[in-house]
Amino acid sequence: MSNNVRFNRDTWPIAAAMNGFPGVLPDGSRVQDQSVDQWAATLQQVVDAGFTEFDPSDSWLRVADLSPSRRREFMYLVKTLGLTIPAISTTRTSSVIDPVHADEYLAYNHRVIDAAAEIGAQAVSFGLFGELSEEQKKHLWFWTADGVKNPDDPAIYQKAVTRIRELGRHAAEVGLEVSLEMYEDTYIGTADGAVKFVNDVDVPAVGINADIGNLVRLHRPVEHWAAMIDKIAPYAKYWHVKNYMRIEDPVQKLICAYPTSLALGVINYRLAIQKVLACGFQSAFLCEHYGGDGLSVCAMNRDYLRTILPR
Repeated sequence: MSNNVRFNRDTWPIAAAMNGFPGVLPDGSRVQDQSVDQWAATLQQVVDAGFTEFDPSDSWLRVADLSPSRRREFMYLVKTLGLTIPAISTTRTSSVIDPVHADEYLAYNHRVIDAAAEIGAQAVSFGLFGELSEEQKKHLWFWTADGVKNPDDPAIYQKAVTRIRELGRHAAEVGLEVSLEMYEDTYIGTADGAVKFVNDVDVPAVGINADIGNLVRLHRPVEHWAAMIDKIAPYAKYWHVKNYMRIEDPVQKLICAYPTSLALGVINYRLAIQKVLACGFQSAFLCEHYGGDGLSVCAMNRDYLRTILPR
């Protein structure tokens, strides 16, 4: 392990994900337009679950698109509740190679970087995945259906590299790191692909969001989690952590997966974190979970992480 770790198990920033809270409410209203009191009612649940950090995630609230006065109100609330924001994650409306909205999303990602720096975050997370397909929306677990795939086109690949390099340089100028989220069927959808992509970008501030939970949940053959971690550990930055139970029966040609806690899933996070820390990992974690009471599972996962992080 690095001798220069700046956090210990009690101080390491471990954020709650907001993906369990919808950005659009049942009545059709948006969290983006809610009052401060309505934001407070949601964030109080995060506080009550024992979190001192959270990631607003733009699937819940687009902090970068709040007016300056609304952003100040939001951050005053965050501070009042005793919360901090170590990073901002973007979701399905930020791919810089989206076939329709690429330029719009690139401009948005620059705003995310500026907003993150303004509010005191240390990282942003970007991805190259698209919106859920209509078929994915019909499934209980969206990952059991195919989604958007990055094209096998050298020109589009280079466009992605060039644009992420642009974002990485911007982030570095304002003291942030960029973490690229691993996601199936994208240029960073395998360990080898993610390492190649980050090396092609070649900006020290840009690394890998080692969210291999996105991969082990797939109902298809995938590389063993430990082999993936070995490859990406030297590049790891802000890290979304979640776990799945995975069942493989080659005789029946059956592969299936379902969400579970960090401690119980197929990824051994005790070993994964040891490997990443040995490569100098210094970034925050984000606890995510799909299904059931995701916030409570995230709180369980936070407590588990505190038992395996260095003293």
